[in-house]
Amino acid sequence: MSEAPIVTHRAAGTGGRRVTMRAQIADLAHGDSDVIEFLRRAGLADAGDVLDDPRWMEWQDDRPHEYAASVDATAGLLGPQP
Repeated sequence: MSEAPIVTHRAAGTGGRRVTMRAQIADLAHGDSDVIEFLRRAGLADAGDVLDDPRWMEWQDDRPHEYAASVDATAGLLGPQP
């Protein structure tokens, strides 16, 4: 597990990723611009520069910069298909 202070969690089935900063929930991001805004509000002036820096950012489960749940991640949410 990463020691990064910023974590973007796996994409939700409804879209978006929860973002935490030092284990505190920041908000739900639907794109990089949301993450940058959360970091800016937290006082990080050059927020866009840390999105790909593993010392700052951990992207859990899904690919970095993707905010929609993958097909595999949502399998079974709708129940059995005919």
